[in-house]
Amino acid sequence: MHDLIWPGAIVALLGAAGIVWAAVSVLRAKAAKLDEAAMRVRMQRAITMNLGFFLLSVLGLMAVVIGVILG
Repeated sequence: MHDLIWPGAIVALLGAAGIVWAAVSVLRAKAAKLDEAAMRVRMQRAITMNLGFFLLSVLGLMAVVIGVILG
């Protein structure tokens, strides 16, 4: 089960990088001083991406934990 640890770690790191990307996109949107409708569209997209990357990170961490426990 050691084969789960490294791919799981890579998936978790990709998820963490995606969460950082979503945060940066929100900061850029705030700095752009958009009108309310455009800001709402960007924030909805960022929230959706953030939740997706959070799920990816959780799945990667679960794979790492399962690999460590069973390995």
